[in-house]
Amino acid sequence: MNREDLLANIAEWRERIGEASAKWGGAEICAVSKTVDADTINLAWEGGIRTLGENRVQELMGKIDALNPDYRIHLIGRLQTNKVKPIIDRVAMIQSVDREALAREISRRAVNAGVEMPVLVQVNIARESQKAGVDEEQLVPLLKLCAGLPGVKVDGLMAIMPIADDPEDVRPYFRRMRGWFDRLRDMDLPGVAMNTLSMGMSDDAVVAAQEGATMVRLGRALFGARPKL
Repeated sequence: MNREDLLANIAEWRERIGEASAKWGGAEICAVSKTVDADTINLAWEGGIRTLGENRVQELMGKIDALNPDYRIHLIGRLQTNKVKPIIDRVAMIQSVDREALAREISRRAVNAGVEMPVLVQVNIARESQKAGVDEEQLVPLLKLCAGLPGVKVDGLMAIMPIADDPEDVRPYFRRMRGWFDRLRDMDLPGVAMNTLSMGMSDDAVVAAQEGATMVRLGRALFGARPKL
């Protein structure tokens, strides 16, 4: 994608998401940059993008040194415990904490590296068997566990919605996630902050923003269609 098209896409989506999220105070765009080369990613900085979302550790580590060092990089894909070590001092947040073993490994690696890692707990709000994330019944216990681990800072929630032809079909799930976000903030659990609600992607980001996302994750909408891996 050339510079002009990329910057035009970013400007369009910043306006759309800004309007959709205005009643909530706005939502940030996390640019999902998997399969995108570092030179193209760096152009997005000119458009006001400050946060990147990467799915795969191996791909991220192959291009991270060529990226603008001022980007905040979030790991948004499902993370294996044996892939925590190389990223623990290279990313600004891990959005996909979905199980105790992963939380404990992040804690161990963070302590060893002398860092504090902000995390989001991923919720499988639609209870899809093929998707990662905790069911709602396990959400509070996992949040409490994460909050008690050294080197881990709980910053909020993340969710991936079902694929739908009409984004209106998944609006109830976004609304339910915002309900959890608000309830947990009101609960004021020790060590559990609700600053970030990451939900919504290219096909349903406007609905997500309307329903209270504080961050939407846009890949194809900004960078165009990517080759299937």
